[in-house]
Amino acid sequence: MTSKHCDHHGKKRRKIFRRILAGLLIFFFIVLVTILIVWAILQPSKPRFILQDVTVYAFNTSIPNILTSNFQITISSRNPNDKIGVYYDRLDVYASYRNQQITFRTAIPPTYQGHKEVNVWSPFVYGTNVPVAPFNSLALTQDQATGTVMLIIKMDGRVRWKVGAFISGRYHFYVRCPAYINLGSNAKTNGIIVGENAVKYQLVQKCSVNV
Repeated sequence: MTSKHCDHHGKKRRKIFRRILAGLLIFFFIVLVTILIVWAILQPSKPRFILQDVTVYAFNTSIPNILTSNFQITISSRNPNDKIGVYYDRLDVYASYRNQQITFRTAIPPTYQGHKEVNVWSPFVYGTNVPVAPFNSLALTQDQATGTVMLIIKMDGRVRWKVGAFISGRYHFYVRCPAYINLGSNAKTNGIIVGENAVKYQLVQKCSVNV
């Protein structure tokens, strides 16, 4: 085999490789443009969450560095999109204080949220004899003495988006709702008594949502 013949085959292979590479680049460019066009047409927005109320059944810090709590919360979620549906495949809700989780996770059943649809959940979140960091325990005692405790109601999970027959992959989903609770002597005057030692607080607090 002559060197001229080898050069001919080498040039042919390089030419085929360049064509394949060019074809792939064009394909990915078309896919990217299509995604951008679809995104611009649909104008997707994240679901909007509102913490409507919190009912406090127990909030006991009588034992140092130990907290027992029991809440029922009402959270509403609205899908603002008119062409995109939302699958909530997994959604856990819990309460935290100063970046420390103070209740167990409560799972909300998987559900689908259609276009412009509103879902309302009222799960119980609780924690029995939950250890609290000493510095947080001290801060919690001080907050109770002033009459107001600021908790964060958190929701973590995974969601999928539905556009027509297309369903996306799963995305991590984070919701954070501030809840200012009066637990001092003014608790019953600022809330609604709904039972023995149970006080309901109307909040209507907007939540931050990250996907």
